[in-house]
Amino acid sequence: MMRTGFVGGSIIRWRRSVLQKTSMDNRAMIATGAAVGIAAVITARALTGAGSQFEPPLLDKREHQVAFGYVEDENRGENPMNPPIFREDPYFWVRDDARKNKEVIKHLEKENAFTDFKMKPLKKYTESLYKELLSHVQETDSTVPYKHGPYEYYTKTLEGSSYKIHCRREIGSEKEEIILDENVLAKGKKHCDVGAVEVSPSHQLLAYAVDSTGYETYEVLIVNIGTGKVVDQALTETAGRLTWGRDDKHLYYSTFDQAHRVDKVWRHSLLDTKNNDILLFEEEDELFSAGFQKTRSERFMFIGSQSSETSEGYMIDLTKENTEAELIAKREKGVLYDVNEYRGKLYIITNKEDAKNFKLMSTSVDQPGPENWKEVMPYDKDIKLDLLSSFKDFAVLYGRQGGFTQMWIVRGDDDALTRVEFEEKAYTVAPGVNEEFETTNYRFSYSSLTTPMQTIEINVDSGERKVLKEQPVPNFERSSYESDRIEVTAEDGTKVPMSLVYKKGLLNGSDPKPCYLYGYGSYEISIDPFFNSKLLPFLDRDVVVAIAHIRGGGEMGRMHYENAKYLKKKNTFTDFIACAEELVAKKITTPDRLVIEGRSAGGLLIGAVINMRPDLFHAAHAGVPFVDVMNTMSGRSTVPMNFRLRLSCISGLSLHLSNSHPQLVHIWSC
Repeated sequence: MMRTGFVGGSIIRWRRSVLQKTSMDNRAMIATGAAVGIAAVITARALTGAGSQFEPPLLDKREHQVAFGYVEDENRGENPMNPPIFREDPYFWVRDDARKNKEVIKHLEKENAFTDFKMKPLKKYTESLYKELLSHVQETDSTVPYKHGPYEYYTKTLEGSSYKIHCRREIGSEKEEIILDENVLAKGKKHCDVGAVEVSPSHQLLAYAVDSTGYETYEVLIVNIGTGKVVDQALTETAGRLTWGRDDKHLYYSTFDQAHRVDKVWRHSLLDTKNNDILLFEEEDELFSAGFQKTRSERFMFIGSQSSETSEGYMIDLTKENTEAELIAKREKGVLYDVNEYRGKLYIITNKEDAKNFKLMSTSVDQPGPENWKEVMPYDKDIKLDLLSSFKDFAVLYGRQGGFTQMWIVRGDDDALTRVEFEEKAYTVAPGVNEEFETTNYRFSYSSLTTPMQTIEINVDSGERKVLKEQPVPNFERSSYESDRIEVTAEDGTKVPMSLVYKKGLLNGSDPKPCYLYGYGSYEISIDPFFNSKLLPFLDRDVVVAIAHIRGGGEMGRMHYENAKYLKKKNTFTDFIACAEELVAKKITTPDRLVIEGRSAGGLLIGAVINMRPDLFHAAHAGVPFVDVMNTMSGRSTVPMNFRLRLSCISGLSLHLSNSHPQLVHIWSC
């Protein structure tokens, strides 16, 4: 069964879940880049060498003025320029949020046809590469079953199938029960993305959310697991997150506003035939997004809202009939906090009182206000705290130290912390699926650049660990590869880490090697060192793979992010350039053998660096790049989203492809 959202019961953890999802998307980005990047130079040569009888389609230019600054009846932030200034955008007419403009669709079809024509010389190569990538994937596989009530739940995949199958079996039995087959659900649909999949407290009902449009708007179906009959499908436009209450009567969900911002949290009653759902919370400020999470003890539902700099939370006692939410701490600009329940108290991770990397505090349930918060542990500027996952007799604290994810076990009346140690120099740890509240065992995932994802269970009493499963990777021998972590001195003297992975012994010689350098550097999202089988075709061809942990990300803590925001955004770009220069200085590679990639906000990075230093790179892949910053931020329907984008993008940035370095190949993909 797929778990979505949070692992603990955190009040603002929906933002963390978004970041975790984005981080997972970045893993997919790197994976995609592995296939794209490895063929980048060959692709580039094909694009420049293919025949000219098929000309690229060109868009018509149509006059349109875009306003920067004050616009009547639009929220343009505090103190917008008045009068505004205007910029001509001859391609404004192409924007089609409804995806129904026939003229635009026809142009896209022509672009696809042109791409197919240009890529035709590479068809055999790409098919061969695809087979090679597939050779490292065990298609028929299953996750480690986890205990939840009287059952063990898990998901599996079958060779030739595109989607997961959600299963369970009674504890002590080997008889499998399929509760949801996404492959069946996807039949006849052009798009199928399953969001939350949640079993009810009685284990008799299953609620799941599915997006059939690609717009990330989810319909919710509730089925009787025993009969397969749909018992409720009243919810049609949700954000895809679901949580049951203490019983099968109530289901909690959230919805979007017109700008696709999560702004409302609701309680749905399965017994109410009139569908009079109760609105529990509404966030009107366009800078904030709403979310919700039930504690593992099932006592509280935390509801609240957060921007990138400020948060506010409420709690509802689920043991009472009252649905009124009690305020925990009123929003205060610049103050973030994240709340969980542990041993009958509220535990808060917050940056209150200038704790840049956050500290752990607590208070009683009856006195949730910030004036009652007490420090659980002294603030340590070298440790960034992120998440507390709580159980009946212990809790697990996640954060970062020394540039890596770390986890600590919290035990005893004095809340003593014990860090879980690992042997490898560079690694990534993350919460696993842990449904049981009363337990002494805790599951988490572990991975490194040379270690496939492991599911590990630790006994918090004895400290004993068991590797329950390591992700099978066919045609992979871990001893054939090695990884390293080096520090790069940025333009302003800041130390920026960079991770490397390559075939063992490859760097023993003095000859420069081809190199693939990936970067992101936005939203405090960390690109951590994890295993990715899609990088193996790189490594097996003697390519060095490097990840630049540049500022704008969160690898080195909150300040690593803060020092690449607003007018400091340029640090993201100069950090990446410094990493590339270090690879050249160490004779690991040369500019004519260096390929770079970034996607989405990382595409902004790529657009910037190839303009700043076109001499430093041979090929660049900007995937779904965010490069038209000012124009995008002035779009009426995206203004709320782009207020948040302003936190990581520099105002006034415009990108122009350099034509003074024809040896630099630009690949832009959407």
